[in-house]
Amino acid sequence: METQTLIYLFVGMSFALYIGIAIWSRARSTDEFYVAGGHVNPVVNGMATAADWMSAASFISMAGLIAFLGYDGSVYLMGWTGGYVMLALLLAPYLRKFGQFTVPDFIGTRYYSKLARTVAVICLIFISFTYIAGQMRGVGIVFSRFLEVDVTVGVLIGMGIVFIYSVMGGMKGITYTQVAQYCVLMFAYLVPAIFISMLITGNPVPQLGLGSVVSDGSGLHVLAKLDRSLVDMGFPAYTDGSKSMIDVFCITAALMIGTAGLPHVIVRFFTVPKASDARKSAGWALVFIAMLYTTAPAVAAFARINFTESVSGTAYAEAPAWFKNWEANGLIAFRDKNGDGRMQYGPGDPFVGAPEYTPEGEGKSGERLLDNAATDNANEVYLDRDIMVLANPEIAALPGWVIALVAAGGLAAALSTAAGLLLVISTAVSHDLLRHTFKPDITEKGELLAARLAASAAIVVAGILGIYPPGWVAQVVAFAFGLAAASLFPAIFMGIFTKRMNREGAIAGMISGLGFTFLYIAWFKLWAPDANTPENWLFGISPEGIGVIGMLINFAVAIAVARLTARPPAEIDALVESIRVPRGAGGATHH
Repeated sequence: METQTLIYLFVGMSFALYIGIAIWSRARSTDEFYVAGGHVNPVVNGMATAADWMSAASFISMAGLIAFLGYDGSVYLMGWTGGYVMLALLLAPYLRKFGQFTVPDFIGTRYYSKLARTVAVICLIFISFTYIAGQMRGVGIVFSRFLEVDVTVGVLIGMGIVFIYSVMGGMKGITYTQVAQYCVLMFAYLVPAIFISMLITGNPVPQLGLGSVVSDGSGLHVLAKLDRSLVDMGFPAYTDGSKSMIDVFCITAALMIGTAGLPHVIVRFFTVPKASDARKSAGWALVFIAMLYTTAPAVAAFARINFTESVSGTAYAEAPAWFKNWEANGLIAFRDKNGDGRMQYGPGDPFVGAPEYTPEGEGKSGERLLDNAATDNANEVYLDRDIMVLANPEIAALPGWVIALVAAGGLAAALSTAAGLLLVISTAVSHDLLRHTFKPDITEKGELLAARLAASAAIVVAGILGIYPPGWVAQVVAFAFGLAAASLFPAIFMGIFTKRMNREGAIAGMISGLGFTFLYIAWFKLWAPDANTPENWLFGISPEGIGVIGMLINFAVAIAVARLTARPPAEIDALVESIRVPRGAGGATHH
């Protein structure tokens, strides 16, 4: 069977499974729509949480970033994994014991303020839409290559699929769909990793293969071979880091703290029967997540080795089939600057602005690019880093069914997180803004309808952000973590562990933290990208790591304002005390 036929078959079967689960588990009440009735088994919830957590950034983009950043890319592994430990220990069981539906629910009740709830909703929407842009971009990239459509069309197809199972099933449908998606994405990630580890090192365990000797007779270990190859081409060594220590620390901390403030992950701990199950869920999720995260560095190194060996110095006329496949989608390209017909790969941006495509064969050597080459370097190859995991099986010439499996896995990763984020957005609008703020007399049926309408509107906005994303998938996601670290995490943390924190302090802290972080990121990424260099950064901290400073501003402003204003009421003291008591808790309820 041809590879393209297998791709259609695998992707079609996975979609049928997801939609079938959504129909079977259709939400019939707000309780089921928001928190799946609060009766999900901790192991099942751990698997669903892992799928919710391991987004397009984890599956598609993280290994691509590590492949090109090398040592510097380790911040993503450390931050995202370490953050889960923080979430499991500090927040998950306490929030579950509180027994509400959403993060704004907790903040609105803990800080006895509709304004605090509204500010939390605004923070949540900022975070979720920033995050979801990366997911929809990932969906578009997968569809564009494997279903042979334009990236924009791919995003539109993904919007339709997510609409069906998130709007119909709510949290109940999403939970069981995400269990299926976890199985698909993990199998899709591990199978090619095992194949390629065997091909390069003879070791079937990718984690061990990364430290093994390459089986090409050179006697070099994987990383030593990669270092030598890259240095020969003019790149820095793969194992050398270029980021400053403070930037590495801040990016890692922002990712860790942001993890503990991500609303679509926190809400998963409201779906289990009791508080102790929340901690168990977090433990199981960490186990399931570790399976992919410990494999990613090996996938990154193997992908970079395969890519450099198959491209550098190869005649364009003899370029492998995978190169032409991805070139047709505008995600990889060649501009013959020196006219020798061979692909010279090295440091530097090969093009001025975005690559511009013409019908195949119009370039001097048959390449598809117009003459917009950068003249200040010799690099002739353009590569979208988000394709490395998806293209890896093709580059390594693996069987067609493995390529089809990776296509299904990439879609599972992106769609599972997109659905979780859309649910968080719709819940914030229907439950927090309507029911608890602007229309408290709304019926349950009306609230459920509002949630579905909000999810539909959110899908449209998410699709637009996916078509016009502000950066690579993993970079966009990193910004979402920074916003979460600077806005929601301090309010949740102080709400649990500090009785003195009042509504005025929490509101001032969230606004100042979110405002500073958003403006800093927007300045360097949107308004003044040419100034985005270490010498212009505050304290040498990049936009990816600035969430830590935003968090410190949040804490400082909140504490200062709280000291200057009245203490919280006595019933809030009692509420905080009850959250901390390590005994069982009832199901999620309306308040």
